[in-house]
Amino acid sequence: QVQLVESGGGLVQAGGSLRLSCVASGTSSRSIFTMGWYRQAPGKQRELVATITSVGITNYADSVKDRFTISRDDAKNTVYLQMNSAKPEDTAVYYCYAYRVRNYWGQGTQVTVSS
Repeated sequence: QVQLVESGGGLVQAGGSLRLSCVASGTSSRSIFTMGWYRQAPGKQRELVATITSVGITNYADSVKDRFTISRDDAKNTVYLQMNSAKPEDTAVYYCYAYRVRNYWGQGTQVTVSS
């Protein structure tokens, strides 16, 4: 079993920055193949934001490329999402994701970008 706990959400002005963190427990993150972030805005489906594999291969949604950066620190069992140049359309609940045999999800953290 893998438990994921997100932190770092909050309110930020458009153009500002925010960093989300997600700590994995129940196993070493070194054994987790893929970690990442998804988001869900009100009335919309959950969508991919970014993922990173155990060897550092990253994948980003087109809408966040060149603005967001995903990274992981396996020594701390943590995955990060650095959000720069935030836009109001980035407002959503952000969910941490991990894949190890099956999908795991965190509880989510709210990010609100004001215009």
